[in-house]
Amino acid sequence: TEAHLRNTRVLPDRQALLRSLPRDAVVAELGVDEGGFSEEILALTAPRCLHLVDAWGTKRYGDRKAQAVRERFDRHIDAGTVVIHRGLSTDVLAGFDDACFDWIYIDTNHRYETTARELALGEQKVRPGGILAGHDYVTGSWVRAVRYGVVEAVNEFCVTRNWEMLYLTAETHRHLSFALRKI
Repeated sequence: TEAHLRNTRVLPDRQALLRSLPRDAVVAELGVDEGGFSEEILALTAPRCLHLVDAWGTKRYGDRKAQAVRERFDRHIDAGTVVIHRGLSTDVLAGFDDACFDWIYIDTNHRYETTARELALGEQKVRPGGILAGHDYVTGSWVRAVRYGVVEAVNEFCVTRNWEMLYLTAETHRHLSFALRKI
């Protein structure tokens, strides 16, 4: 509804979104792939601690990628600024204390059920005033002919849990990112 969009700010891209999110924060990225966006999170937000969560459980996203991410962030892991968690996002997220994150960024399988569960868990895991953000706020991938459920899960979450769209990106490829906060 209008109440959920009243304070929305449109940003040009994910990098502008990152520059708008809290710095020196405790952050979780759900869905890491090879860690490219994780590097951007580190560079643009300088988190106190970045928890990287991915199952790396398929042929496409398997052991090779998990090892590459460990190597990519080796010095950050040694410094304690990056912690890697291998497992399903919902299982790993459930294991964190409530109210422990300043913000969470979701970019996993884009299914409605998964995204809805990640948002519900994320609501418990962010501090009061915390932000739930994510990628692929779009109805699907036309290239791969895959239907996503992110838009439905996000919109339903905002209405049923009283959260608002804080930021929405406007990339020309239309794989938009979003950021939400409790009203």
